[in-house]
Parts: sequence; structure tokens; C-alpha cells
Amino acid sequence: MNCSLVQKYNVPGPRYTSYPTVPYWDETFTSDDWESMLKISFKESYQEGISLYIHLPFCESMCTFCGCHKRITKNHQVEEPYIQDVLKEWSLYYNLLGKRPLIKEIHLGGGTPTFFSSKNLEDLINGIFSLGTKHPQCDMSFEGHPNNTTYAHLQTLYHLGFRRVSFGVQDYSEKVQRAINRVQAFHNVARVTLWARDIGYTSIGHDIIFGLPFQTLEDVADTIEKTKSLHPDRLAFYSYAHVPWIKGNGQRGFKDEDVPKDDEKRRLYEEGKKMLLNNGYHEIGMDHFALETDSLYQAFRDGKLHRNFMGYTDSKTKLMIGLGVSSISDSWFSFAQNVKNLDEYHQLLEWDKLPVFKGHLLTKEDLIIRKHILNLMCQFTTSWKNESDYFDDIPEVLIELQEMVVDGLLEISKDTITVTEAGKPFVRNICMAFDLRLKRQLPQTKLFSMTV
Repeated sequence: MNCSLVQKYNVPGPRYTSYPTVPYWDETFTSDDWESMLKISFKESYQEGISLYIHLPFCESMCTFCGCHKRITKNHQVEEPYIQDVLKEWSLYYNLLGKRPLIKEIHLGGGTPTFFSSKNLEDLINGIFSLGTKHPQCDMSFEGHPNNTTYAHLQTLYHLGFRRVSFGVQDYSEKVQRAINRVQAFHNVARVTLWARDIGYTSIGHDIIFGLPFQTLEDVADTIEKTKSLHPDRLAFYSYAHVPWIKGNGQRGFKDEDVPKDDEKRRLYEEGKKMLLNNGYHEIGMDHFALETDSLYQAFRDGKLHRNFMGYTDSKTKLMIGLGVSSISDSWFSFAQNVKNLDEYHQLLEWDKLPVFKGHLLTKEDLIIRKHILNLMCQFTTSWKNESDYFDDIPEVLIELQEMVVDGLLEISKDTITVTEAGKPFVRNICMAFDLRLKRQLPQTKLFSMTV
């Protein structure tokens, strides 16, 4: 990669799991707004089914690379009360919807979902389906920690219908692992991966991070060599977001100068990407790779790849309901986020209130721009051939993108933008040209990680 381009385009920018991004959500949004948009979306897309994201926030220790909302504890007595709260929240949604929903997708995220016992996870999923019907193409997945995922976890969740699991690997260097407080031996990852394959999981994913403190080219190469030996179906190979001003003490286990930056950091990605491509993995969207046999690759090939708050997915629904503290819901026309405090979450449920504390109603302009950003993130191209996809600021966007054309990052025809191979690492920068809310109100404080 051209090092001067990394220096030029490595600026703070959103990751675009939504548009508008969370800092630009409407401050006047209320839970009544969410409930009304929820009902509209549910009615319009009933036969399609809904997605459920369930946030399980507990972890036994703090990983300093992590940006997720979590509660650190070794007290497993918190499991059952929390599951009862999630099921209470689900019952409130069931009453609002007024009809038994078709559930097309469930994802358990965290925190550490495998902090919970297999029995408690079984109670959670059975409770969900007691008020919902499983769609014939229901896709169910969860995140597992290699150190505490047991055979019982994998067997129980498989029996319930889960066929996809992702394991957080990050890096196999002991020095890096100590710095990020995530010490896990290769044999732990190998054990759970082989268990999952033996049980019958059809998609096993590994998450790897580049740009971690003390990480070298040799570390990345060693991690990917070890990963290759386990042959996961898909990989997330993404950039460490160093944002200590947001995460407080969570990212203070090392010094700023210990973190690879700019050209050095990007070389870690380029070396890793080259190794992955040489071993049969295809680049899918931004920082994701998959074998040809995996459903994520097939969705990318068929133009059906989707991106939401859960990341890239091959299953798109208009309505996604987030359950649990900090979870985000998406009705397509609006977003809503739950409160982040466990006690407040519990209290609102005790009062029979949805624990929503902020959100956003998407304008017509928001919906058009969201479509373009999703197209760029998922297919590396977007178009306004259809009049409904045009917005008034398109000429200004194209002017802003001209420098990227000169730099070989994208191509622009009469009504289409296509990201080049050289431009794929800069897709976040390209999306920023479409982000009218960001341009109209530039942040006055640090909000985002670096784009490259």
C-alpha cells in the first residue's frame, strides 16, 4: 500500500454500523416514537420475520482492547436475574406487537455470552421462543470465549438451533495478550473450534485484530498461520480502535507509543490480508474474509450482504429488536438504544416500561444516504440511476471524491461510484463524503477511531 495515502487519509471517522451514527441521533426522540415506528415496521414486514440481538454483558475480566458495554464480575449469581429481565423485556415487546412474531435471526453478543451456563442460555432461548415462532430459515449465532466455552455450551446451543459461532482470538503473541489482558493459549481456541466442527456447526468464525499494542509483523503472520491450521469458515480481521478518551481506564494497560500507528499499522493488515487471500479466503466488505463455502461469501457474491449493529450478516430483516442493557434496535425507519446501567434497566422493566433512553427517526434524506453507505460497505459500489436514490448534495459529494479518484481509490461514471481494489482499505473515508450530518456538524471533541 502507498504509505503516503495512509498518512493522507488516516483521520478520525465512524465505522458506519448505522447512519446516522449514534452521536448524530435526534435528541428529541422518545420511547413513544420508537413504539409507533416499531409497530409500523412489524406490520409491513411480518412475513419476512424479525431479528433479535441479545446483549449478555458480563465478563470475568476486562480485556483492554474491547469497546463493548460490559460488567466485570466473577459472581455468577447475576445470571438468572438478568435472563429474567431480558425475558420480561421480550414480553413487553410481544404485548406491543400484538401478534406472535416470526423470528428469523438471533445473535447472542456481549460481554461474554458463554459467561452464562448452558442451562441458563437454554432457559433464555426457550423463553424467547415461548413468545415467538421460529422462521423456517432462522439463523442463530453466538460469540464464544475460547477460555470458558464448554462442550455443553456448544452442544446445548446446537440442539436449540444455533449453527454459527465466532470465537475471539485477537492475537496469539503472549506479550500482546498480556498487554490487552486476554491471555488464551492456542490449544484453547483449537479445542473449541474442533468441538464446534465435530458437533455440526456450519459456520465457525475467528476474530483477529491488527494494530494491538506491541504487535509485530511476525505476530500477525504467526497468528494467521495458526488460524489457517484450524480452517475457520470466516474471519473478522479488523483494526484495533484506540480510543482511551472514551473507554477510560479500560485502555490504559499500555502506553500510546506501544500501539502501532499509520504505515506500521497498515503493514500489519496488508501482510495479514495477503496471507488470507493466499489461503482461499475472499475479502467480504470491510475487514471481513470468508471461504467460498461460507454463507457470508455467498451473500457478497449474490449482492445480498447486509451490515447492521451486529456487523456483516447474510440475513437481512427490516426490523431488528435489541434486548438487554445497551442494546440497539432498528426498525429501518428509526433506531432506539436501551439504557446502559443494569439497575436502571431492571427498574424500568419493573415499571413495565421499555428501557429505551435515546434513538433517532430517520428522515427521507437519512434513508437515501443510509442506502448509499450500506452499498459501499457491503458491495464496494453505489448508484443513483434510480431517481429515488438521488439527493440534492450528490454534486458536492462527487466534487469531494475527486481527489480519491486521482489517488486511484475509486472510479466515478455518470451515476455510479465503484471502489477500486486500492480503495478498499479507505472505504470508511469514501462513506464520510456521503455523511451530510458529520459535515454539517463537525465534532468538537474526540468521537471516532482512526479510519485506516
